[in-house]
Amino acid sequence: MFHAQDMTPEDDRPLNRSLWRGFRCKCPQCGKGPLLHSYLKVRTSCPVCDEDYTAQRADDGPAYLTILIVSHIMAPALLWAFTHFRPEPLVLFSIFAVGCVALSLYLLPRLKGAVVAFQWSRRMHGFDKVD
Repeated sequence: MFHAQDMTPEDDRPLNRSLWRGFRCKCPQCGKGPLLHSYLKVRTSCPVCDEDYTAQRADDGPAYLTILIVSHIMAPALLWAFTHFRPEPLVLFSIFAVGCVALSLYLLPRLKGAVVAFQWSRRMHGFDKVD
């Protein structure tokens, strides 16, 4: 049986729940308020629960993660398409260029939300204030 005083700081901010909420671009605390107010701009606070986001330091992390994920998906797909179908080079380039751009545009704000949620969950960069 767990008591409130036995909880570690991470127990009240579960990582998996926070990452899922961040990936959905929602507030990692309440899961209802929007985390971003434009494509990549993080709000200063949650309009629902008033959680302060000014401590976030996502910087280049989401861009690096996006490149990592997109390249690990598209490179094997490119090799498979080339070896199985042998399309014209311009056709292959066109399809995979559009695919890479579309996947990158889809993942970038979601990964930014996940990085901010990770920082919030682990109380990094000033998110360590007691709720």
